[in-house]
Amino acid sequence: MPILDWTRTDLAAPVARDGTCLHFSAANMTAFEIHMLGRAGARVASSPKDMAKQCDIIMLCVKTSDVVEGLIYGDDGILAGIKDGAVVIDFGTSIPDSTRKTSADLAAKGAGMIDAPLGRTPAHAKDGLLNIMAAGDKDTFDTVKPVLDVLGENIFYLGALEARHTTKLINNFMGMTTVSAMSQAFAVADQAGVDHQQLFDIMSTGPSNSPFIGFCKKYAVGGVSDLGFSIADADKDLGYFLKMVEDMGTRSEIAGGTSHNL
Repeated sequence: MPILDWTRTDLAAPVARDGTCLHFSAANMTAFEIHMLGRAGARVASSPKDMAKQCDIIMLCVKTSDVVEGLIYGDDGILAGIKDGAVVIDFGTSIPDSTRKTSADLAAKGAGMIDAPLGRTPAHAKDGLLNIMAAGDKDTFDTVKPVLDVLGENIFYLGALEARHTTKLINNFMGMTTVSAMSQAFAVADQAGVDHQQLFDIMSTGPSNSPFIGFCKKYAVGGVSDLGFSIADADKDLGYFLKMVEDMGTRSEIAGGTSHNL
């Protein structure tokens, strides 16, 4: 049954026009969940700051740069409690400028940061078979490499911190635009009365063949949608790619068109 931790819930958080609402912190509720479930070997932390005081390696895997920054810079955030020599690993896909700032601020506290976005699917994560694209200081990477080896099958060290985000965003751009194009191909085939299985057989035996066509087949031919990656997350990654390209002083019409279609 649902459990509400009243000690970490604001019963009257202010909102617009003098209103109030029920509000709770996702980070604090996660700490509460660990306490309630009594996980083996777990230690209770009342906040990200408290958690950082206890940890040598802190691993983040959250949706956006805003969430990462909230965990790092909040009043009871990681930066306020980070230990000298500790390492933060960010497994999410974030905005490069945000990561550079976070890394510099952690370094000022004597802590390191490794940017390590993930490739493959939730099923691969469960089996410890992820692709991990890590970047940052080489000595710091070597320190956390044994941990990464537990989580991933293929660990790629990409060098300087910003290299990781750039490589990850380019990789995701390729993936999202390719899948979007293939999805539209099947949608047009549907409108034209072309058999989906026949189209797949033709595409998969020619230059269009790739792992992505196999993903598309699940839904377009088999009617099964179990990729474990949402359209919203795909659009978020494309938005980050577009922001990166804009910061370079150029633009990507293909990425923009794909984002519009999503």
